[in-house]
Amino acid sequence: MHDLTRLALAASLVAVTLLTGVGPAAGDVKIVATVPSLAAIAKEIGGAKVSVTAMSLSTQDPHFVDAKPSLVLKLNKADVLLAVGVGLEVGWLPALQTQARNARILSSGTGYLECASHVKLLEVPAAAVDRSQGDVHPGGNPHFLFDPRAAADCARAIAAHLATLDGSNQRVYQANLEHFLAKLAAARARWEKQLASSRGAPVISYHRSLSYLVAWLGLVEIATLEPKPGIPPTARHVAGVIKLGKQRGAKVVLQEAFYPDKTCTLVAKKLGAAVVRIPGGADIAKAQSYIAHMDEVVTRLAEALR
Repeated sequence: MHDLTRLALAASLVAVTLLTGVGPAAGDVKIVATVPSLAAIAKEIGGAKVSVTAMSLSTQDPHFVDAKPSLVLKLNKADVLLAVGVGLEVGWLPALQTQARNARILSSGTGYLECASHVKLLEVPAAAVDRSQGDVHPGGNPHFLFDPRAAADCARAIAAHLATLDGSNQRVYQANLEHFLAKLAAARARWEKQLASSRGAPVISYHRSLSYLVAWLGLVEIATLEPKPGIPPTARHVAGVIKLGKQRGAKVVLQEAFYPDKTCTLVAKKLGAAVVRIPGGADIAKAQSYIAHMDEVVTRLAEALR
């Protein structure tokens, strides 16, 4: 009820804005992204022709973003909404889209782009899923931004989307895209070289949010500390993970930084392993780029796997 009250208040503020004729200023294409890494990529592509904001921070679990009135106002003024998709934001984004009263950023709108439609998804269930299986995404694993190859696909989709909406700057977006892809390809080669000697190394994860990172770098995820996605670890399950970790010689426990670290620390201690805390995305509050974010991720991994 508290969230509904705040959303109602935001809707009233939006209505007042519309009635008084105060709207988005002419000029920049206003982009809102659901997660910070998408925002960072969009800024690379849009450059000076866009303004970009994110609806969540790298320190937040993107499954559970607080539906603040300020987010409704951001969406009301947006020309473009970039979403990850495949259910990642399903618990909070649809209500905000409705309350924003902006047809452009509805899922059927001209400004909406679901990036998952442009990447090769992992862990797409072969059969129907239900809640007994935990927080399983029926469309596939949505955490693809930890793979630079998927990030490149997203960048291409964003550039094409911006060119459609803002044709007068199509050449700018294409040039920015090519520049970003070249930087990303060079960085990817460097990252893969950093971890080439660790291919095949067994790792343990907290949640199945690092599958793309693990697959891209050729690591082997032997277990997750959640018995099912979104279900907190149980003592029995953790004991089994520790036993398996000892058998396989796991030396790294991975977790995104916003998850609780008590269990990861315990398991790492039992295995003589290192806990690698992975930032949830680019720190856009500090103007961190996508490449700088992935540099941080890969460096932490490489140090732990030496």
